[in-house]
Amino acid sequence: MSGGRVRSVIACVLAVASTTGLAQSKSDWELDQEERYWNEGEVTLPPMPRDTDLVEFEPTASSSFRFFVDRTTLSIGKDRVIRYTLVARSSSGISNVSYEGMRCKSNELRIYALGRGPVWAERPKEWVNIGSKGQLWHRALYRDYLCKVGTTPLSVDEILKVMPRGGFHR
Repeated sequence: MSGGRVRSVIACVLAVASTTGLAQSKSDWELDQEERYWNEGEVTLPPMPRDTDLVEFEPTASSSFRFFVDRTTLSIGKDRVIRYTLVARSSSGISNVSYEGMRCKSNELRIYALGRGPVWAERPKEWVNIGSKGQLWHRALYRDYLCKVGTTPLSVDEILKVMPRGGFHR
């Protein structure tokens, strides 16, 4: 068999293997190494949110606050961090605004900045575990809207579809 024909046969076998599930997924060791040597990508603060760009989500039926994510800031970086602007609005109309990141695989959250009027006040904090003691709205974002628990983030399109429905578990 000629070199070109051998390469063609190998390419066909690899294509079939990858589509039939014969291709190996990453080992536990490889996944552990990726997590161990994970580096966060660069973060750029977005413009302050506009009401027309907010998508509401419900962390609980018994809250006096309404919660929103700014659809224009919702992104998933190469570092697999979901970044978004969160708006928590009280019944009197006062809004608390923060720019945050969430890591699905490690169940962690980081707040990059807080909204102070028309500008951001950078207040970078360390990554913290959301766990059972995290804020109710962060736990709901993690569990019902952004992450397939313990694995990977949903896509931005999937997130925007499940938010109005009350999450992907419903």
